[in-house]
Amino acid sequence: MSDLADWLEDKLGHRPRDLVSFEAALTHASFGEGNYERLEFLGDRVLGLAVAHWLIETYPDEPEGNLSQRLNALVTREVCAEIARELELTPRLRLGRQAIDDGVFDSDNVLGDVVEALIGALYLEAGFEAASKFVRAAWADRVDRLAAPPKHPKAALQEWTAAQKRRAPHYEVVEARGPDHARRFTVTVTIKGVGEATGTGLSKQEAETDAARAMLKALP
Repeated sequence: MSDLADWLEDKLGHRPRDLVSFEAALTHASFGEGNYERLEFLGDRVLGLAVAHWLIETYPDEPEGNLSQRLNALVTREVCAEIARELELTPRLRLGRQAIDDGVFDSDNVLGDVVEALIGALYLEAGFEAASKFVRAAWADRVDRLAAPPKHPKAALQEWTAAQKRRAPHYEVVEARGPDHARRFTVTVTIKGVGEATGTGLSKQEAETDAARAMLKALP
């Protein structure tokens, strides 16, 4: 118990008074009841508000559209998963045996969800100020790097095809395997006359984004 409290204090900047919510935030549905799903729902909203408030302060002259692009880029599942890896969160996950065998511990979806769940747990115990302080510390360099509003890979690929006067990218699920809690999708994106690229993920959206990102890297 003390070890987990020490770890949370080091990573979140707050020492929990009660570990129950934080333990749930680290627990996958495959492990049993008391998992992170409800806390993730809450933490997703807290993260969005914290980042939106931060962006309003950082870019006082930008229009809503640009702020939305920045926000959407900063709160993606992929970015949350990067934060999870920087926090060295994986060894703290509580997973069922099948989920471990399926490689769920390295899933962007799961890692991202757990980070949001921890934000939710932090908000419940210590309030918005503590949650926002953690977000600003964990996301600091990412906001600083956003010299211009970024584009989502699928949107960027769509714009490229339009500029080249080509047909819009076509996405197709070519494989879906694994149990429901760790279903892995493989998607191929094709641009007629240019080529195709493949991506994977634990949701169709994640796989499509991965495929679009791969195609952008391969474009001439």
